[in-house]
Amino acid sequence: MIDRRSFGLGMLTLLSSSRFSVAAKAQKPFELDARFLPQIVGVAYDQPSGTIVVTPHDRFLYLMEGQGLARRYGIGVGRAGLAFSGSAVVGRKAKWPSWRPTDNMIRRDPKKYARYAKGVPGGPGNPLGSRALYLYREGRDTLYRIHGTTEPWTIGKAVSNGCIRMVNEHVEDLYERVPVGAQVVVAG
Repeated sequence: MIDRRSFGLGMLTLLSSSRFSVAAKAQKPFELDARFLPQIVGVAYDQPSGTIVVTPHDRFLYLMEGQGLARRYGIGVGRAGLAFSGSAVVGRKAKWPSWRPTDNMIRRDPKKYARYAKGVPGGPGNPLGSRALYLYREGRDTLYRIHGTTEPWTIGKAVSNGCIRMVNEHVEDLYERVPVGAQVVVAG
């Protein structure tokens, strides 16, 4: 015969182990293609050290390091991001940024985005991931971001609503290397 305390502890163990197995299933396993890992590469871009060069069609972001070298990161970028080109600056940076879909996103797909119209606080479940660099032109926010992601398996693919997404650990590295005011060039 089992006493109440043993039964309660057994049920608690069972419930907590089921919760962990569900959480484990929620994490989609992936292995990032080696070409999308951060690495130093030779480049032909004629940009000063510290400049970010984004090549949306190739799905790469380069942080220029000088002497024909750059630190290259893999990115995911969507249809709107493929249309964004030219220069910008990092107007501000945020750790664990909050997120709100743009009005255009809400109009385009209200079933998906209207519920987030008041915003989503920063944290591990936020679509902007752990860091965000906000791109500005002429002192105005372009609404384009270089940010982390809760879906790292999408790096190297056409994804998102146009922002430039990176694996959280990679955007954290970039965040520490790039100051506010850094130049950003998005190749068309």
